[in-house]
Amino acid sequence: MLLLQVLPRRRQSPGAPLLLPLLLALLGLGWASEITFELPDNAKQCFYEEIAQGTKCTLEFQVITGGHYDVDCRLEDPDGIVLYKEMKKQYDSFTFTASRNGTYKFCFSNEFSTFTHKTVYFDFQVGDEPPLFPSENRVTALTQMESACVSIHEALKSVIDYQTHFRLREAQGRSRAEDLNTRVAYWSIGEAIILLVVSIGQVFLLKSFFSDKRTTTTRVGS
Repeated sequence: MLLLQVLPRRRQSPGAPLLLPLLLALLGLGWASEITFELPDNAKQCFYEEIAQGTKCTLEFQVITGGHYDVDCRLEDPDGIVLYKEMKKQYDSFTFTASRNGTYKFCFSNEFSTFTHKTVYFDFQVGDEPPLFPSENRVTALTQMESACVSIHEALKSVIDYQTHFRLREAQGRSRAEDLNTRVAYWSIGEAIILLVVSIGQVFLLKSFFSDKRTTTTRVGS
């Protein structure tokens, strides 16, 4: 079960038991956590996941907004051995197989940034998704209808992946556009102030050319 400090976007029914993610992991079924969270400057956010030995897991992350769109990522096994470590990455994907039972920890760090606030998205998949039609206790092959359902299911999974990818790109592009718009606005204000100062200076300069100047002559006697 994923232990975290922010709420995932995944919906659960009110009657779903809290130990369901752990039971699914122990049974070898797939479980995924898809979360978008805010990571302040000089901050570090860690997440914990109970994983059974031999379970295949995949961690994908991407920085959506903030600074140079980079973050530090670190993944450790229950013994504290570092399985994955990258510095200042914008996005990446890492797949591993759990070597033992226990709590695995992965952290995102923005400690290298002094002023920049980040928004990070990650998708942590534990195990493989169970098939639509389990092969246990089956003596016949899939019917044409069942095969069509499997094909449609796989196509819908691809559609969901593409939608997530393009939503992240759209959010990142919007953030870049807003940042660029803010910089253009500040630059325009600065140019207006400079133009005003130069105009006032030119007025006073031209006024000094046409003003009468009184000269005083001093005679020095021998």
